[in-house]
Amino acid sequence: MTTMQSGSEHINNQKIKELETENEELKKEVEELQDGLALLQPETTDETVEEPQIEEPAPPVKKPAPATTYKNQTLINELQKLVDDNVYMKLKSNGTRVGTVQKFLNIYNKTSNRIDNDYGASTKTAIAAFQKAEGLSADGEAGPGTFKKMIDWLKKQG
Repeated sequence: MTTMQSGSEHINNQKIKELETENEELKKEVEELQDGLALLQPETTDETVEEPQIEEPAPPVKKPAPATTYKNQTLINELQKLVDDNVYMKLKSNGTRVGTVQKFLNIYNKTSNRIDNDYGASTKTAIAAFQKAEGLSADGEAGPGTFKKMIDWLKKQG
């Protein structure tokens, strides 16, 4: 008795046989590789005690020393910017930089004068008094030397 297979069925059966053969070959290859690997690994007996692997501690990371932060750090930073920019102020100067100096003068003199960003007569007088008290030439004009003294005074306050 003979049976007839369709062409696609015959091709599928051939592919199945090829895959089964390939699968058997791969199984043999895996066994050979495992045997080879076993030969490469050192034999362990009951007498051999594996030493536990101790992980070396990471070297300590040196952190930069924390920058000192002062109570009036923002004002100190603003004054430092005036020093860095080599700013000079005198009568009739105006702007937010003058306001920075006026903020300082309110803290220094324990006052609450209005900060109007205008270097007027009262600001000039207050600057001159500060300069005299700090041993600077009391001309009432503010420059980097005066600003540095302001920063030093603020830092001393904590």
